[in-house]
Parts: sequence; C-alpha cells; structure tokens
Amino acid sequence: MSVMTREDIRNIAIIAHVDHGKTTLVDGMLRQSGAFRENQEVQERVMDSGDLERERGITILSKNTAISYKGVKINIVDTPGHADFGGEVERVLKMVNGVILLVDAFEGTMPQTRFVLKKALDLDLPVIVCINKVDRAEARPEEVVDETLELMMDLNASDEQLDCPFLYASAREGTCVRDLDDEPKDLQPLFDTILEYIPAPEGDPEKGTQILISTIDYNEYVGRIGIGKVDNGSIAVGQEIVRVNFHDPTLKEKTKITKLYEFDGLKKVDVNKAEIGSIVAISGIGNLEIGDTICAPQDIEAIPFQKISEPTISMNFVVNDSPFAGREGKYCTSRQIRERLMRELNTDVSLRVEDTESTDTFRVAGRGELHLSVLIEKMRREGYEFAVSKAEVIMKTDEQGKRLEPMEIAYVDVPQEFSGTVISMLSERKGELQGMSTLADGTTRLEFEIPSRGLIGFHGPFLTATKGTGVLNTIFDAYGPYKGDISYRKNGSLIAFETGEAVTYGLFAAQERGALFISPGTKVYAGMVVGEGAKPEEIEINVCKTKHLTNTRSSSADEALTLTPPKILSLEQAMDFIDTDELLEVTPESLRIRKKILDSRLRKRANMAK
Repeated sequence: MSVMTREDIRNIAIIAHVDHGKTTLVDGMLRQSGAFRENQEVQERVMDSGDLERERGITILSKNTAISYKGVKINIVDTPGHADFGGEVERVLKMVNGVILLVDAFEGTMPQTRFVLKKALDLDLPVIVCINKVDRAEARPEEVVDETLELMMDLNASDEQLDCPFLYASAREGTCVRDLDDEPKDLQPLFDTILEYIPAPEGDPEKGTQILISTIDYNEYVGRIGIGKVDNGSIAVGQEIVRVNFHDPTLKEKTKITKLYEFDGLKKVDVNKAEIGSIVAISGIGNLEIGDTICAPQDIEAIPFQKISEPTISMNFVVNDSPFAGREGKYCTSRQIRERLMRELNTDVSLRVEDTESTDTFRVAGRGELHLSVLIEKMRREGYEFAVSKAEVIMKTDEQGKRLEPMEIAYVDVPQEFSGTVISMLSERKGELQGMSTLADGTTRLEFEIPSRGLIGFHGPFLTATKGTGVLNTIFDAYGPYKGDISYRKNGSLIAFETGEAVTYGLFAAQERGALFISPGTKVYAGMVVGEGAKPEEIEINVCKTKHLTNTRSSSADEALTLTPPKILSLEQAMDFIDTDELLEVTPESLRIRKKILDSRLRKRANMAK
C-alpha cells in the first residue's frame, strides 16, 4: 500500500454552539480569500441560503464551500449548531481532517459546544480553538480558554488534542490574532494556522475508488447530489462504480458517474476527475443515500459510519377538514401533502414519514420541536394547507417490558431572582436539578435532567416567567424510565359557539373569561379555539353575538366598549399551546387552533367516555 498526501488541500469543519458566529466567520474567510470580486455585492451570512435560515439566524443544513490560500485549497464545511440538526454534524466530520471550534468570548462553552466537540474528539480530529467576539464589551477571553481546556479534559482529549492552538477573533470585523496583545488586521493568522496544524488528507492512489457520501443535496434538474471526500483512488466522469452501504450488506448497485463537481467559493464547478482528499459532489445516481460508499467494481469495501441519531418527537400532519378548508391554500389534498413530505426526505436525513391507518393522516417524526416547526413553516410558505396535532415523544420498551422515554439535559441561564420560579416550573414537568452555579455576570446557571415531553410547550411560559431574560439550551441525553404523567396546560380553552364573524360586542363579553386570540372581524367557526380561559375548564362563548336593538337606543353606547388587544400566537407559540384534543390548522395566511371534535355535543360525549 502506498500512501499519498495531498499537500495542496485541507479539509476542515467549523463547529460551535448556536449563535457563536460560525456562519459569519465563513463569510469573512470567503471575502478575504478573494472568493468574491472586489465590486461584488455580498449579503451578510451568505452561507445561510434559505429564507428561514436568514430570518431566524440559524443554520439548518450543513453547507460546503472552498477557498484558496497560498496555493492550497481549503474546503470548509459550515455545520448547524442546534441539537435538532445534530444528525448533520456527525456525518460531516467524516469528511474532514480537523475542526475549528468557535467559542463565544462571553458565553463560554455551552451544551452544544460539548456535543459537537465530543464528536470531533471521538474521531481523533485535531482542533483549532477560536475564541470569537473578543471585541464585545463583556468579553472574558482568558477565562473562556480555561473553560474550553477543562471541557476538553472532561471529554478525555488526548495530549496532542489538548496541545491545540488558541486564536482570538472577531468574525464580524473579519480579524484574528494569535495573542490578545497583537494588533488585529485580518484573518491571515487563522489561514496560516489551518495550513500548519490541520493535516493534509491522505489515501492510497493505487487502491480502487472509495468515497463515503456524507451529505445529500437536491436539485430539481439533476435530482439527488451526493457530497463526500475521495478517501482512496480517484474518480472520473464516465467511470463505472458500485454503490454499497456498511449497515446494509445486501446493497450492491452498479452505476456510472455522469457528472462530477468540486467547490470553489460558493459555486459548484464541473470537473472531469478528482483525486484523493478532494471533496466532490456527484449527480446522476438516483437513490443515493447518506452513508453509502461509492467504490470501484474490482475493489468493493464499504466505509463504516455512525448511524444517524433516531428522531425523538413525532406529530401527525392531517388533511384540513375544518369548515374553512381549501379557502387559503393551493395544495390541500392528502396526495399533495404526502408528496411534499416525501420530497423533504430527499435532503433531511433525521426526518421520518409514515403512513397511518387513515389516508388523510401522516406521522412525521423529527429531532425536536424546532426541527418540525421549520418544516411546517417551509410548507406553509409554499402554499400548503393542513393541520398538525400536539407533538408527542417517541416511547420505547426495554427487554423487561418497561416503558422508556427520551431524556434531555437542559441548561437554563436566568437572573438570580427568577431561579426559584424556574426550578419549580421544571420540577412540575418532572425535571430533576443536577447542578447550580453562578456565572461571571451574576446570572444563575441551572442544570436539569428532564423528560423530552416536559419541554414540549415549555418555552412560552418560561419566557413569560423570566420576563424574556431566560436562556434555555437542551441536548438529548438517553432513553430512561417513564417518569409519570405531566399536565401541559393549567387553563382551559375558550371555544367559539357558532360560525360567523367576531364582533366587538361579543368579544367584549368574552374577554372577561380570559385572554383572546382574535380581534373584531375575524371569521370563526363552531369548535374553533378563540382564547385561553382563566380557569381550567373549557368554556363555549358566542363571539358573534350582537346587541339587541331597542326603541330607545343611544348612539354612543357601543363606542364605549374597549377591547384588550388580542394575544396573536406565532407558529411556535401555537404549537406549544395546543392540547392533545386539539389541532393547529396551518394555511399560508392563517394559524387557527381548533378542537379535534368540532361539534360540542359529540365532544361532551367523548369527554364523558374518557
């Protein structure tokens, strides 16, 4: 076996907790490497290409890009930081020879930092630690360096890994220094450190082709595009190959390479041939899956890879059957909804879609509420109309037949005066306090072990209780014994009594019973939830009720009715709010909460049967 080292290539991934500046750093690297023309207008966070990614400021899919520096091509993979998209991070690390760990100079190491760093250390990847946002007023870079080293020791890093370079950067300004006293100019110290410290890719050029597909992209014109690194041999257009999979020994599919691309800046560039260490995109193989190995027919050997983490939360997507069905959406039928969900599976590997006994209901499972809410929002913007049920966790049973449920570790940062409230809120939801500490700025950090179910619908009440100052970060831990029932909501729903249009007079009478979600002029139907009651029981109210006119009516009497402004729920808040006997109707224009059983008599019967 002859090992060849490609000195003209480096493959790195950028890993970090949410909001620590990964995507902004990649922006700076692209700008300074000359990937853009001098006069080219470039929007900020150019790597977050999806609308939702830009609005929410989160990265959902990992992205590939490449820059050139001193004659070396640096392939960069920007990874998501949210735990819900953790399935992405695990596989991406198989493509690279080292990682840049980005840590916020104020927040320090966070749960997600721990999660992604553990994956990198387990794969024996060298780490460059980059302390970002050092220009923040409250930055504390020296302490964060100590925190990071402690975290690496906790995760059993090797001596080589502990002896890693530390850099100090401001991604927003596009500067980086090796020492805090240095004058910040540009990102050159980062580029130099990558070349010095990250090993060049190695492989055996005489062996047959071997590429592990780590990411799938999808394009309407060419179908599925597999992205991976050439581990051994080389690959060329027109070459015959065999598709195999480590976890599926029966798969052996012969096919041909029709198109091959490499990355340059943000573009894919056609190439005829790629050698060891190159990150390539391959199109033309119809049912390519993540984790497949592309190899030469004479040298078939699948590359082992980690199985993708299983989903922990599921919800039902249902065809909308409310009285207002089909008025606002373009795509409403079960066939259209099913096709759209199946299409999502092309690019999202942590998602599962199952048919149910009813042809109108599909069970969709994902890694968390954020994961599913992003999908719902995407479909809604594309003109789909449907309803979704309350999110539920996916249970398992062990050999003894005991019920197991997914458990999470939750880190909560709150000002000291709210810590008591938050502890009692999480304890009600079966959370157990594991640790408590005070951060540099006087904030209290609480660490809880809590069932995933306990976190469903928790975010809204949590922000209210902490007056918007609390920060909650969670990460999946393991399956543990079932903790018992949790009640999600203390207050009952206010339900519209008849179909019509809400008027001021009816709403004025209704607002004494609780907080309303609608304003005058909103169209409602019987069984639709129009507000949250102040008491635990459900109340039916007539919001369409007008005042009886008498002979001696005064013209100014109606004008004196003042309504409290309604509480307009966002998609996440509505998903949090609905109870197990309710549905959320989602259309391109509206979000409506409704009872599953619209008829009040049938609903009462069902409740009595319970």
